[in-house]
Amino acid sequence: MNLSNYYWYFSGALSHRFCDEVIRYGLEKKESMALTGILGQDRNIEENPLKENEIKDLKTKRNSDLVWLDGNWIYKEIHPFVHEANRKAGWNFDWEISESCQFTKYKLNQYYDWHCDGWDSPYKKGPNRGLVRKLSMTCQLTDGADYNGGDLEFDFRNYEPHMREEARHKVSCKEILPKGSIVVFPSFVWHRVKPVTKGTRYSLVVWNLGKPFK
Repeated sequence: MNLSNYYWYFSGALSHRFCDEVIRYGLEKKESMALTGILGQDRNIEENPLKENEIKDLKTKRNSDLVWLDGNWIYKEIHPFVHEANRKAGWNFDWEISESCQFTKYKLNQYYDWHCDGWDSPYKKGPNRGLVRKLSMTCQLTDGADYNGGDLEFDFRNYEPHMREEARHKVSCKEILPKGSIVVFPSFVWHRVKPVTKGTRYSLVVWNLGKPFK
């Protein structure tokens, strides 16, 4: 799918008070190891802990910790920006509900390598059955000056191989650095979070779901 806008941002849109409240809320809860792909969709690691080789394989792709949050007060703040980005960026995707919010901690040397949030098929069970991720949103809860590294990067990958120009297609999303900033993008867009080299980066991620594209 060719896009005019691969992401849409709102710099410093949310209050510092809101960001601090989310951080406090997240830190009160027990964290768990962040998973990827089919593990993240179907695995309950408390009931079925990861084996040593699975953890080693996972850490080649992702190393971060997270807490799942629910709360209408969070969605009430976030949803207007998702709707506005969807309209202003020209995507106009039909979406219905949001998944639980992911409060993510990127501590020293933690990262999430290249990935896209969408899968190749809809959810097969649970309340999201039959739906796909359409719009991803990440909110910066920590000011970019409070840590080093941890850059959010996009790779638009909309080119023929011989036309590869990283300056055009791999973009560091500097717009997200001010505390309270929001970035919204289609869930099929490739992105990564580079390793944190100092401090801790806290972020809030929400995936917004709808029926499969037609």
